[in-house]
Amino acid sequence: MRRDTFLKSLAALAAAGALPLSARAAANVKMMIPANPGGGWDTTGRALGKAMTESKQADTVTYDNKGGAAGALGLAQFVNGSKGDPNALMVMGSVMLGGIITGKPPVNLSQATPIARLTTEYNVFVLPANSPFKTMKDVVEQLKKDPGSVKWGGGSRGSTEHIAAAMIAQKVGADPSKINYVAFRGGGEATAAILGGNVTVGGSGYSEFAEYIAAGKMKPIAVTSAQRLPGINVPTLKEQGIDVEIGNWRGVYGAPGISAEQRKALTDMVLAALKSPSWAESLKKNDWTPAVLSGDAFAKFVDDDFASLRAIMAKSGMI
Repeated sequence: MRRDTFLKSLAALAAAGALPLSARAAANVKMMIPANPGGGWDTTGRALGKAMTESKQADTVTYDNKGGAAGALGLAQFVNGSKGDPNALMVMGSVMLGGIITGKPPVNLSQATPIARLTTEYNVFVLPANSPFKTMKDVVEQLKKDPGSVKWGGGSRGSTEHIAAAMIAQKVGADPSKINYVAFRGGGEATAAILGGNVTVGGSGYSEFAEYIAAGKMKPIAVTSAQRLPGINVPTLKEQGIDVEIGNWRGVYGAPGISAEQRKALTDMVLAALKSPSWAESLKKNDWTPAVLSGDAFAKFVDDDFASLRAIMAKSGMI
């Protein structure tokens, strides 16, 4: 076979994903992070990018932060700007589903390509250190008396902590449509509001509040997991008689219009990176629970979760 013919054949096989990774050039991945730097999606995207390069799944990973509207602005940029790009990834998760339900943006998640769910992080509810309340029971008693007097602070409207607050109200017999929820644009703003005593109770992923809890500046009163989190002595809502469990899962999508072969190659790259020591270190550091799901199973999970969230939010008067 002539050399030029051989090289053309090799290039065709590589493009189709038919060569083993060692025979292909590693990708230059473009990671859309539809949030401002420093939050959960940003941490997830950069941890995945590091795992991809350290495991040789990618030569380089570049990051583009585009925050706003619970990820809808970044989603719009991703859908419109990366069509057919086999090396484009976007971080997303349950918060984006809630944002789409409440915000009704002109672009839809179904226009992009499901790749994989990565993690679940459970929320913790905390009180400011100087709060007159001591427990979740205290908060619930006040919530029953006057739902609007309990000011909940957390992420964007439709975030897991917003939905959890509505679910708590519903389960304890308070009117969920009357909860007083203050949405903050980022974790830093929410943290400052809690530390300053400007909200009654705050909610976020445990890792975002861990240092303040350890320093005694926030008092944890409940986690939204089914069982207590490993090494974290905070009671669940369920063991306090409130039948609420909700996780803030995160995943990645590929660009619109990629082929089945390109989708498989991108999924394989991500799954290989999730087996790396780098990713294992990120899971431990951030108290993330592994929740890997890929392919059609992930796509079905997203559809089912979207329907479930919409039903909860409709009952709660959030939409």
